[in-house]
Amino acid sequence: MLLGLIAISAVLAGWSLLSKGLARLRLTAPMVLVLAGVILGFTTQDVLADTLNADSAQHVAEIILAVLLFVDATDVRGGFLGANPRAALRLLFIALPIGLACSVLVGLWLLPGLPWAVLLVIACVVVPIDFAPTSTLLRDDRLPERVRGLLNVEAGYNDGIVSPIFIFALVLAADRTHAETPIDALASAVPHALKAIVVGVVVGAALAVAANHAQRRDLMTGQAKRLILVAAPLLAYGASVLIDGNGFVSAFVCGIAFNYLRSSDTFSAELELVDDVGFLLAAVMWFVFGLTAVLALGAGVAVSTVLFGLLALTVVRMLPVLLAMLGSPVSRRERLLLGWLGPRGTTSIVFGLLAFNALEGVAEHTVAQVLVVAVLGSVVLHGVGAPAAARAYARAATKLGP
Repeated sequence: MLLGLIAISAVLAGWSLLSKGLARLRLTAPMVLVLAGVILGFTTQDVLADTLNADSAQHVAEIILAVLLFVDATDVRGGFLGANPRAALRLLFIALPIGLACSVLVGLWLLPGLPWAVLLVIACVVVPIDFAPTSTLLRDDRLPERVRGLLNVEAGYNDGIVSPIFIFALVLAADRTHAETPIDALASAVPHALKAIVVGVVVGAALAVAANHAQRRDLMTGQAKRLILVAAPLLAYGASVLIDGNGFVSAFVCGIAFNYLRSSDTFSAELELVDDVGFLLAAVMWFVFGLTAVLALGAGVAVSTVLFGLLALTVVRMLPVLLAMLGSPVSRRERLLLGWLGPRGTTSIVFGLLAFNALEGVAEHTVAQVLVVAVLGSVVLHGVGAPAAARAYARAATKLGP
């Protein structure tokens, strides 16, 4: 533990001092932390599995996910669903379910012998997109504003939408539970989700309305406006867990409610602290991911697992997006960009670690290996391919026009 704290702190300090130069080399903090985690993982491999499987590790991962889901929900700009709500709804409620179904089908082919519930868990790990490893893409002016806006909305909401499905599948798949049928799993998961939604709405709405009132009466300092955004996801998580609800779903809903009801001309500045906290917590998860990579790949990986990860990053992403956008005003080139620009990141890591903690045997090791292949593949594929796609689009737009 102490060695890990020293390693994370040293890497973050070094990256901070050299961040501009590393950014020009497209070496983000997550990439550097993964490498540090891999290096340390070789010296702690004997105790690593027991550490990741500990209940304390699960609770820490849940709290980190709660904060990250809140940050994602509050990061959506231009209205509840952005500037293109109909196209956003297509991505979230057509492309996302099709993507989950495609992942399960590909899993039946390439990961035989695993129950469909485990395959659905794996789908929830590899399908949601996250721009942590390639965050600069959402600010790249070479990409159409509509594409960047839609990707921002999708990245903000897809993990929260997938969360209840993930919990349902995990309840059904985990050997340590008593759920034997989908009805049993639903009976266990639905009450938790409903409690979480109620708590999230109440906490988010109450804090937003209270903050608006306090601001009008000039009762809040600038620091206080930032601190309340850190307290909100923790309060929603804790209150939900207290009544046996799902904590991170509650934090996600809290973020949506707070973002929708908060009225402030300086809201973007107020988000800076919780964004930095989210960045720091995500950095921890990327370091842990590097440790996990050593454990998952130590005994070798089957070709079918590698192929599954590659298909999850390409076909399983692009085909649902193209189908969902049929008949929409989004142009063909923009649809291709939406399908291609789908990096995996912190959400996949946290979901994967939670699944690793809950599952046993072959399922446990398969989830870990798929997680590592998909996220490392995304770092390479999207780290190199996404900027190339932006350049190609800009050149094509210059030649052909909009």
